[in-house]
Amino acid sequence: MIFWDYDTQWGGDRSRSPGGPKTWGHDEFVNTERLLALHAEYGVPACFAVVGAAALDGPRPYHDPAQIRAVHHAGHEVASHSFKHEWLPGLGIEGLRATLRQSKDALEQCIGAPVVSFVPPFNQPIDYPAALSISVSERRSVPRERIGVRRLCEELRDAGYRVCRLAYRSLAHRLAERGIGRRIDRPLAPRRIAGVVCVRLNTPGGFTAPNLEVVERCADQGGVVAVYGHPHSLAGSDPQSERSLVPFLERVSALRREGRVKVGLPRDLVRAVGVTA
Repeated sequence: MIFWDYDTQWGGDRSRSPGGPKTWGHDEFVNTERLLALHAEYGVPACFAVVGAAALDGPRPYHDPAQIRAVHHAGHEVASHSFKHEWLPGLGIEGLRATLRQSKDALEQCIGAPVVSFVPPFNQPIDYPAALSISVSERRSVPRERIGVRRLCEELRDAGYRVCRLAYRSLAHRLAERGIGRRIDRPLAPRRIAGVVCVRLNTPGGFTAPNLEVVERCADQGGVVAVYGHPHSLAGSDPQSERSLVPFLERVSALRREGRVKVGLPRDLVRAVGVTA
């Protein structure tokens, strides 16, 4: 599964990376036009996780409902990425409910089709004690009324979502990675949490060799591989750039022609048999 986190300037304004707010909102739209051409060229569908406010009428770099409709009409899935790219762990229950419902409504009104999948901004929350995933930073930042993975999935279910991409990793997993000095990634099976089918990110962000290695393992062993990037990074030189993406799409397209992998969308997982947790 290929995800594009379509933040627009809403995400740039709320960036939590060093340096504060970013100004790459316009790049999101220009590069998405290029992405639509590349995905059409290689015949590979993707999921665009869209900030719901971008689907409202208004100018770039915050809005472009016409482009969101173009993504949908090209056969890609439009998922929700919250309403204004909020940091969910500290949003509170009422704030979470509002962003889930506002985003879903804005996107569905825009594309005229159901929105069933959700991708949390910043790939958080990751606090999920049931899987031994403990986020010290989330607990320190939000000691009370903290949104964890379980509560997020409960609210997603109640708001009508069916699928969620998550990024939690167990403490044992993270300690093992720290011990060997590199990530440990493998294909995974989806699982159900509070009635929502969840697929976990199991590659580093981008489309470089480590990501392809996990895809090759998937072709040999089965399972699900989730990779992601941001459209605003396409023209850069990092692992999410077009220079990395094109060889990745070429190889995935070849594996698909050989019948060794299926390129799916989150909505395809609705019938997946997961483990209730």
